[in-house]
Amino acid sequence: MAKPTVFVTRKIAPEGLKILQEKTNVKIWDSEDACPRSELLKNVAGCDGILCTINDQIDAEVLNAAGKKLKVISTMSVGILHISTTECGKRGIQVTSTPDVASDSAAEFTVALTLVTTRRLLEGMDAVLKGEWGLWRPMWICGIEMVDRTIGIMGFGRVGFGVARRLKPFNVTKLIYHDLYRAGYADQVDAKLVTFDELVTQSDILIVCCAATPKTTKIFNKETFAKMKEGSIFINTSRGIVVDHDALAEAVQKGRPKRVGLDVTDPEPLPKDHPLMNNRKVIITPHIATNTWTTRINMAVNAANNLSAALCGRDDLPNEYSYAGKYDCR
Repeated sequence: MAKPTVFVTRKIAPEGLKILQEKTNVKIWDSEDACPRSELLKNVAGCDGILCTINDQIDAEVLNAAGKKLKVISTMSVGILHISTTECGKRGIQVTSTPDVASDSAAEFTVALTLVTTRRLLEGMDAVLKGEWGLWRPMWICGIEMVDRTIGIMGFGRVGFGVARRLKPFNVTKLIYHDLYRAGYADQVDAKLVTFDELVTQSDILIVCCAATPKTTKIFNKETFAKMKEGSIFINTSRGIVVDHDALAEAVQKGRPKRVGLDVTDPEPLPKDHPLMNNRKVIITPHIATNTWTTRINMAVNAANNLSAALCGRDDLPNEYSYAGKYDCR
């Protein structure tokens, strides 16, 4: 029996590639950079499976180019907004992702970005490089502490809970969160479920860890920022699409929020002339919250195992996306 053929849209960890090579014929775009659209359309033709990343737009055009043999799309990512699940559903194509392996690295990075933002580390480093470090000045580059603050978390899944668990030892006054349902495990960190408006108005530091859905798209907008505490901190490591970045730029000028840390934007990257890009009160990192060697290897292995399982006829895929049920975090 002939081996199924799969196309891998990006260079991945050898551990994942080895799994695929044992059971499938592998075609790969062997580069760290994104596969050009023309090459993607050409290489998926006749494939049984596709292993893609979050930068690959898998839409009807790609599915048509692949043809009727295509059985599964395995994305090496937590999110699946880049895949037209509706079109896949029409064609009976399975969609799998890697949601479980990146939670720790994402939560760890979120805490790091929060600390860098609240304590103004990059401004301090920049001052040293520019020769501005002189005699001690009492009020120079003062940030805020976590102690006695209310920390609000939007989205209390694996990452949101991971952030709360890591911040609890900082002796914060209160942990609050907003999600669709009350999370039983929230009791482990004494976190309280609140409404969206309560989250926005009560948080000294508001950390966004929610899923990107139609209901959360640009949920952080001009009206939302106007309700934030003066001097508050805003952190987003979830998806850029949940924030109206033009509105955020205006809000920072008004001090609601006062400082911002972003690992994600919409679009990515933001235009160089966007007002957020040159604002000293804003830290932007290039979507690297899950960028650790361990996470990348595990994501590649999981994505490969998902693809292999589907092509071997397993019905109980480890991380199959369910077409029914949409997450609503409002």
